[in-house]
Amino acid sequence: MPTRTVAVGSASGLHARPAKLFVEAAAAAPVKVTIRVGEKKPVPAKSMLSVLALGAKKGTEVTIEADGDGAEQALDDLAALLASDLDA
Repeated sequence: MPTRTVAVGSASGLHARPAKLFVEAAAAAPVKVTIRVGEKKPVPAKSMLSVLALGAKKGTEVTIEADGDGAEQALDDLAALLASDLDA
């Protein structure tokens, strides 16, 4: 299963607006996407509550995984989104 590990780039981490933008992008992806911090259990990337519960702050490394046709492109897009400052 393809994965990407990326450091959260938003100043507020994955909270409020950055989390909303990430969840919307993950929900629009043509494949199922999960996200996790460290070795913790992966959670659905399209679940706002699950993403917020990760407690990912700026600089926290998160791993996103996807499986299926289009997984590589979806992961590339989501990783770029996570790495950028979505608070700006």
